[in-house]
Amino acid sequence: RYMQNRKLLGNGLLLLTSFVWGMAFVFQRDAASSIGPFTFCAARMALSAAAVAAVSAVIDAKKGWLDRERRTSLADPAARRATLAGGAASGAFLALASGLQQFGLRWTTAGKAGFLTAMYMLMVPLISLLLFRKKVSAQTWAAVAIGVLGMSLLCLSGTEAFGPGDLLVLMCALVFSGQIMTIDHFAPKADPVKMAAVQFIATAVIAAAIALAFEHPSARQIKDAAIPLLYCGLASGALGYTLQVVAQRFTDPSSASLIMSLESVFSVIGGAVLLNERMTARELAGCAIMFAAIILVQIPLRGRDSIRS
Repeated sequence: RYMQNRKLLGNGLLLLTSFVWGMAFVFQRDAASSIGPFTFCAARMALSAAAVAAVSAVIDAKKGWLDRERRTSLADPAARRATLAGGAASGAFLALASGLQQFGLRWTTAGKAGFLTAMYMLMVPLISLLLFRKKVSAQTWAAVAIGVLGMSLLCLSGTEAFGPGDLLVLMCALVFSGQIMTIDHFAPKADPVKMAAVQFIATAVIAAAIALAFEHPSARQIKDAAIPLLYCGLASGALGYTLQVVAQRFTDPSSASLIMSLESVFSVIGGAVLLNERMTARELAGCAIMFAAIILVQIPLRGRDSIRS
């Protein structure tokens, strides 16, 4: 019963994460014409790092009231190694995945990119099975299959050929899978808030290096994109990715990847509500099927053991 409650808490936090991420697409669209993609990524991640560092300081001052049961400290060598190594590795994955996605979007449609990026929900259980020998339940496989069907209805409107841009975005999904698996490995051993801060710093540094090499960052660009940067830095970044690190301590990576893929559903809903974009019957059906997949993966089965102990 206790483990079920922990998983329910983790899944609820991930659902909130996917909502925050989905709404970020509205702000990212607004910023696309005024700031370079890697400049935007570096600025928002730097803002996220500052915000999470401040939260971490408050938590330390409160002596870990947020998580008394599994409180860790950077004074503990094992926790320090997990926090620094996990944050740096997940940050590198996050920077690379964002870059692959951005370049891929030059040669593919946003709909196909959304579908192919969300394929991480299928790749994560495959990686868990093939590389780490983690058992993946038939229930999870069924939910993944239903989720892929819903995502295809939501994001694909035709039968375009599979081109180089699609390959880059598919590689992005693979790298996102690595980020999810990295957090799954390190988060139980690390301080989750500090690990998130390290992740943001690593991503910001890598994105800034790419922006300086290939873009022309300026203070004017930052000013023009101030509102999107505030949302994506504080809500989508600091809140969303920190919730991901915390939540993945309580649930398995296969369920986590499926729930987080709901960001595409919320992005469609956000576009309809905030940008007056109309959803077709096909897109509404895709949303409904995706939610059905999420419900399925959370139904406890008799005799089913939790992946975490």
